[in-house]
Amino acid sequence: MNLKETIREIPDYPEKGINFKDITTMLKNPDAFKHVVDEISDYFKDKKITKIVSLESRGFIVGGAVAYHLGAGFVPVRKKGKLPAETIEESYELEYGSDIIEIHKDSISEDDVVLIHDDLLATGGTALAALNLIKKMNVKDVYFSFICDLKFIENGKKKVLSEYETHTLVEY
Repeated sequence: MNLKETIREIPDYPEKGINFKDITTMLKNPDAFKHVVDEISDYFKDKKITKIVSLESRGFIVGGAVAYHLGAGFVPVRKKGKLPAETIEESYELEYGSDIIEIHKDSISEDDVVLIHDDLLATGGTALAALNLIKKMNVKDVYFSFICDLKFIENGKKKVLSEYETHTLVEY
């Protein structure tokens, strides 16, 4: 299946110069959505994943479905102030700004095998921030999953992520 055909591109969103990859058009296509969940689940089925850590908000959609398929727990990473219990936080830079993400302090143990999932890898800032949160919890086994990777963006943050096994379905 050619997933690129199911992903809408929106020029100059959220600001001029950004060509936004909108996966909502892929999600509404039942065959494409099933394909994405099945491909990610099949890739990681033998990795003994115990927790799927997904990033707000588009990452939750596929991350939750993959957690179900793998029999793993689902752990949301949200923007600052959105989680109700005690959290740890990490700040990060985006291609068009900065933000802070948080995870519940009691959501992961050092013995967990974690798959960090998000819809898109651009500069690597969000993924690296999620990795730093997981490292603060002393997790040793970490994998990454993305629907899309903007390969044309190369920087030091992405190089750090290259030390970890990563699965991507679509490259731009």
